[in-house]
Amino acid sequence: MLKQAKLALEDGTVLKGDGFGFETTKTGEVVFTTGMTGYVESLTDPSYKGQILMSTYPLQGNYGVSSEWFQSNGIKAEGFIVREHNTHPSHRSKEKGLSEFLEEYEIPGISGIDTRSLTIKIRRSGTMKGALTTEEISDGELLELVRGQPDIEDIDLADKVCVEKPTIYGENYDKRVVILDCGIKKNSVNALLKREIGAVVLPYKTDVKTILDYDPDAMLVSSGPGDPGRVGEAIRTVQNLSSKLPIFGICLGQQIIALAFGAKIYKMKFGHRGINQPVKDLKSGKVSITSQNHGFSIDPESCRDLPIKVTQLNLNDGTIEGIEHEELPVSSVQYHPEAGPGPNDTDYYFDNFLKTVQSY
Repeated sequence: MLKQAKLALEDGTVLKGDGFGFETTKTGEVVFTTGMTGYVESLTDPSYKGQILMSTYPLQGNYGVSSEWFQSNGIKAEGFIVREHNTHPSHRSKEKGLSEFLEEYEIPGISGIDTRSLTIKIRRSGTMKGALTTEEISDGELLELVRGQPDIEDIDLADKVCVEKPTIYGENYDKRVVILDCGIKKNSVNALLKREIGAVVLPYKTDVKTILDYDPDAMLVSSGPGDPGRVGEAIRTVQNLSSKLPIFGICLGQQIIALAFGAKIYKMKFGHRGINQPVKDLKSGKVSITSQNHGFSIDPESCRDLPIKVTQLNLNDGTIEGIEHEELPVSSVQYHPEAGPGPNDTDYYFDNFLKTVQSY
């Protein structure tokens, strides 16, 4: 017998559906993703920490769950909202079902929700704080939890997902990149290893001397959750190392680099989350379909008179998707070229990074 679940939003809306996953109550910012596939990669993406994830594609769980698809060591999203939960998945790599997966990591899920209507509400009103419960709790208590939680800009989310101590990959490779970890995805590390570049994953608070002690050939500033302004140590590290090493940033990493050179960041109305965002490269004119997951962006007006130039734009809303320094070997993209989940259109960016590392 299905248990009832409830989703409450800060505007007073309370939606009821069928519960699955773990019996608990979680709070977070309610956001939507437009990918037709990739729920395992999305749920395990550290960038979703602090957020309750909703899929706009109605059917979820149909191909089950495999640890091969994880982007971290487990689920990072706070909850999962779906239209229909498939309880009989089929895939040759399937290890378990979606509900079992959520239960393992103590995450609640709710199905039977009109996700189309909820998506329209978020697009019109913007992302909202929410609470998802699979327990017996009154509507009033649930709404109190929603309104009592801090804004996502006031939470140090990167601290909750970054490594606690250095982790080294590919020690035998000639080239080595230090990854400043704010919430790195496994696909980013794998993209480097595939190109025979070693990686040292360090907490984003690591000091400059320690970073240089690893004798890196370059630095990657990773993706991650939350407000980039709350990772001040990473911003200062970019400022101190930008004249010493090639630096490449992904997603949150782009925002950190922009802040390091004096640009401003703003919170988007509902962000970009999905695997179908079109991005145009302003140099080549090439358009790529990209995987994205971010709720903050660079203010283009703040880039005027700064030593950084815009290299790529989102074709849906014109937001900045890529920047590079005019003199230093520093560049970044707002999307996820490692594509986990998502298309592989921009995998070439890691080849460009390899050429920079080899030539520096």
